[in-house]
Amino acid sequence: MKGQGACIVQNDHIVLLETAHPEFGRARELLGEFAELVKTPSAFHTYRISPLSLWNAAALGETPEGVIGKLRELSRWPVPGKVEEDVALWMGRYGQLALKSSMREEGQLELYVQTGNEEVLERLLQKLSLQKNGMEQLGIVRADEQTVYVKSASRGLLKQELTRLGYPVIDEVGYRAGAPLAFEFRPALPDGTPFGLRSYQQVCVDAFAGALGALADADRADSGGPAGSGVQVLPCGAGKTVIGLGAMQRLQCETLILTSSITSVRQWIQELTSKTTLSPEQVGEYSGEKKEVRPVTVSTYQILTHRTRKEEGFRHLSLLNGRDWGLIIYDEVHLLPAPVFRATADIQATRRLGLTATLVREDGCEQDVFSLIGPKQKEILWKDLEHQGWIAEAACCEIRVPLSDEYRRLYDQAGSRSQFRLASENPDKLQVVRQLVKRHQEQQILIIGQYVDQLAKLASELQIPLISGAASQEQRSVLYEAFRTGAIHVLAVSKVVNFAVDLPDAAVAIQISGSFGSRQEEAQRLGRILRPKTGGNRAYFYSIVSDRTKEEAFAGKRQLFLVEQGYHYTVVPAGSSGPDLLPESKEA
Repeated sequence: MKGQGACIVQNDHIVLLETAHPEFGRARELLGEFAELVKTPSAFHTYRISPLSLWNAAALGETPEGVIGKLRELSRWPVPGKVEEDVALWMGRYGQLALKSSMREEGQLELYVQTGNEEVLERLLQKLSLQKNGMEQLGIVRADEQTVYVKSASRGLLKQELTRLGYPVIDEVGYRAGAPLAFEFRPALPDGTPFGLRSYQQVCVDAFAGALGALADADRADSGGPAGSGVQVLPCGAGKTVIGLGAMQRLQCETLILTSSITSVRQWIQELTSKTTLSPEQVGEYSGEKKEVRPVTVSTYQILTHRTRKEEGFRHLSLLNGRDWGLIIYDEVHLLPAPVFRATADIQATRRLGLTATLVREDGCEQDVFSLIGPKQKEILWKDLEHQGWIAEAACCEIRVPLSDEYRRLYDQAGSRSQFRLASENPDKLQVVRQLVKRHQEQQILIIGQYVDQLAKLASELQIPLISGAASQEQRSVLYEAFRTGAIHVLAVSKVVNFAVDLPDAAVAIQISGSFGSRQEEAQRLGRILRPKTGGNRAYFYSIVSDRTKEEAFAGKRQLFLVEQGYHYTVVPAGSSGPDLLPESKEA
C-alpha cells in the first residue's frame, strides 16, 4: 500500500505524520511506542526516533524487527535503509553489556559482553580511557577479551558513562534487601470507603516488583530476583502515590521517599497512614521544619540540595545512605536535580522507583534518569485511563487575545525576552477570565499563572484568594481545604502548585501565563483537574494566549506532550463561546 501510509519517514530519523489521514489515531499510538513528538503544525506532526526512545521501547520488550515492521506498515514510501540500519544498531546495543556480581574479590563487579563481541568492549574501554571518569577512576581491570572487573562503588557511574557512549548496561547485580518493615494495606479508608489497588496500579506494581506475590527473602536479596529498578509513567490523578505504596508493601522494607515540595511530603504521609497499617511513629518528615528519620522517611529534593554557601557540601544528601533503605522512591522523577543524580550513582545497590506523569526533562537529562534510576518499566496512557473512567475527560482550549494598539506598540519596541513577558501579562486577558469564571460558576476553578504580580492584580480585581510562594504552609492548607469543601469557588495559584497538590474537586483550570515552552508544566497543570468528577466526568483546561506574539509559539511547544497523549487544543479567538462545537475554531 505504498503511497497511502499516514507517515513519511525521513533519512534523518524524522517521521512526519499526516493529521488528516484516516489512520492518524492508530499511527500516533504506534509511533508513541518508540519515537518522540517534536512539534505539531496543523498538517503534519513531527516525530524523532532517537537511541533513548528506542532503548525505552526495548526495555518494554520491543524488538528492532518489531519497530522496523511498524515503520514499514505506517510509511507512505519505502523506509530509508539508513533508518532501518540505525534502528537495528541502536536497539541492538541495548543489553549487549551486562553487570553481574564478581566471585573474584569482594567489592568488585564483572562487566561482560553478553553477545560475545569482544570488539565492543575493546572500543568502549578505549573511549572510557579518554573520559573524565576513566578507567582508573572507575577501578576497571581487564580480565579477558569479553570481561573486565570494576569497583562496586563505580556501578552507577559506569552505567551512566556507558549510556552516554551509546551502550546501556543491563544490571544483573541485584539489590540488598534493606531493613525489614512489615505492614499491609487497610481494607478501607478512615471514612469507611473500601480500598484496593486498581487493575492498572497492580500492573505497575508487578512491573516493578515482579508478579509472583510476596517476594521470598532469596528474591529480595542479592540474586536480583523479579524485582528491580525503573520508572513508571502515569497521568496526573492516576494514583502514582498508591503505586509507590504498592511497591513498598510488596518489598516489605524500610523506604526513603523523595518528592518535590513540603505539600507533597505531607500528602505522602497522609496516604501512608490512612491506607496502610504503618503507625504515625513509623513515618517521618525530613524537611526544613522537621528532621525525623524513621523506617519510612519522606523528604524533598530541595532539602537534600540545600546549602548556605556554594562552596560547602550538601550535608543533607547523607540521608540517601544514612539508613538501611531497601527502596528509594523518586516522586516527580523528571524534576530530579543534578546533585541527587550524582548521589544516586553511589546507591545502585538500593532499589529505585521513579514516578512521573512525563519523562520529559527541559534540561535534556532523560538519559541520566534511564541509566541511574532505571528504564521505563510501564507507561499508562492518559487517554486509556480517560476511556476507562479513572480520570476525567478534558476539553482543552487555547483562547487567543489580541493586544491593544497601545500595548502592541510597547511589545514591538521591547527586547525578545521582554516581549514574552509583556504578551503573557496582556491586561486584556482579564476580561476573558471574567467570562470563563461566569460560564463555569457552578464548578471549582483554578486560575494558574507564572507571574505573581499578574496573579495578584487579577485576584484583587476578581476578589478571590491567591496562593503564591509567599504564602505559609498553614495558609495554603487552609485555602486548599476551603477549596476542597466548596467554601471557595475560585482560587488563583502560582507555579508553586504545579506539582503534587491534591485538589480533587477542581473541574476547570484557566492558565493565564506559563514558563516559556515547558511541556512538563503544561502536563502537570492539566493534571490538576483530571481526578474523576461526578455528573459527566468532564473537565475544562483553558490556556489564554496573546495573539500574534512569542507567547503563541511557546504555547504550541508547551502543548506537545499532551498532544502526543491524544489531547486536542481547540484554538478560538477571544469572545467565542467555548471549546465545544465552535464553527470558527481550529485544532492545534
